Amino acid sequence: VQLQASGGGLVQAGASLRLSCAASGRSFSNYAMGWFRQAPGKEREFVAATSRAIGRTYHADSVKGRFTISRDNAKNTVYLQMNTLKPEDTAVYYCAADESIVVVRTAPQYWGQGTQVTVSS
Repeated sequence: VQLQASGGGLVQAGASLRLSCAASGRSFSNYAMGWFRQAPGKEREFVAATSRAIGRTYHADSVKGRFTISRDNAKNTVYLQMNTLKPEDTAVYYCAADESIVVVRTAPQYWGQGTQVTVSS
């Protein structure tokens, strides 16, 4: 499966952004989807994940209550709605896919290219 992320940008603290990740190739609904991020000088970290069927979602504690992952299987797209952004959310955001909802949160098989999110104070 090929993944294409988009929607990043430069915003002020408190603003919102919605990232999108379009999937192509194998059946999108067969994959659990996730978002990760990597800030400069830091390791890549898990942000959020959603199961293959619409229902189960997982969010890192650092974004819980501010970010929401969702998916539209008809559009082969997963989203990350990011509200109340903070400067510490600045990072390159990556979407990822794996057949397993467990693995997608740790070591997903497929990765998209990143999209830069910069939050100014």
